[in-house]
Amino acid sequence: MSYTSRLPVRGALRELGAYALVSGIALVVDTSLLMILVNAAAWHYLPASALAFIVGTGVAYLLSVRFVFRFRRVNRRELEFAYFLVFGAAGLLVNAAALSVAITLVGLGLLTAKLVAAGCTFVTNFTLRRQLLFTPSN
Repeated sequence: MSYTSRLPVRGALRELGAYALVSGIALVVDTSLLMILVNAAAWHYLPASALAFIVGTGVAYLLSVRFVFRFRRVNRRELEFAYFLVFGAAGLLVNAAALSVAITLVGLGLLTAKLVAAGCTFVTNFTLRRQLLFTPSN
């Protein structure tokens, strides 16, 4: 493999690492809001998780475009964020399904279930967002 053929792989690995850090920050925001809504505001965990997930997605977007992805396919920020959020909807579905299964079928607590759900959504969100928004088309 030549040096130039390794550059895209190195760039993808750098983005994956940076995206993991950004996702961790967004997860802290998401999980904190979820716990506040459920424990302090007495919301059911599913609507609370949807709102918390959307807020976390906003944090992930802002940090991703600032620190993770160098290339941007969409020139209008509001349209780019809309796509980022739509692609995150796939993650929201995975998140809700994983939470529901982890809590109702497996019997995990909310925080443990949230961490399992976060693991389930990470790869989906990174792959969709990188491939469809932040990688030049060939």
